[in-house]
Amino acid sequence: MRVLFAHGFEGTPEGSKPSYMRDELGWDVVAPSMSELGWTIEQETEVLLRIIDTDGPFDIIAGSSMGGLAAANASNLRPDEKFSLLLIAPAFGLDDLWREGAKSEGLAQWERDGSIPYFMNGLGIEVTLDWEFFLSAERMSWPKLNHPTIILHGNQDTIVPLENSRKVAAEDDFVVSLIEIDDTHRMQDACVHFAEAAELLADSDSAV
Repeated sequence: MRVLFAHGFEGTPEGSKPSYMRDELGWDVVAPSMSELGWTIEQETEVLLRIIDTDGPFDIIAGSSMGGLAAANASNLRPDEKFSLLLIAPAFGLDDLWREGAKSEGLAQWERDGSIPYFMNGLGIEVTLDWEFFLSAERMSWPKLNHPTIILHGNQDTIVPLENSRKVAAEDDFVVSLIEIDDTHRMQDACVHFAEAAELLADSDSAV
């Protein structure tokens, strides 16, 4: 099983999810630094597209949170590539998440200044997010899926609403299954479902 894994906004290529795929499932995992081109969802998607184009093929493109949204956008932009998607608490509706967090006053200030400082607790660093970060999110928060997809999402997620994944699952014919688990946005209990998800995707692919 060859997998391209996209970590979350404050994650790393050495996180628990790609490590589980390698160490426990024996999958061949390519896990880039998702911020190597910048922090916008467009730039993170470009990281995946370059690897798909130069180092493919992959059986599964997997992604967590914002990485899941990047994987979904890669599906939208590479409809003829052959792979499946495993999306873990994907950040569908990313623009609304930032709109609700920043409020109208914060967004106006962000646009006027052209950038904002943002402290990443998960990484312990402060980064600068240009206004393009939000504009990119507005353009790419609800991509059309073009590949068989499994979505894993926690019912206690207070960062990305479970309803966002339910909306995609209800409206997109490529979603094979939405697996709702008892977990938060960190999805620490998601790993035990990876093999099941891969089997469902393989069954779906063989049925096509």
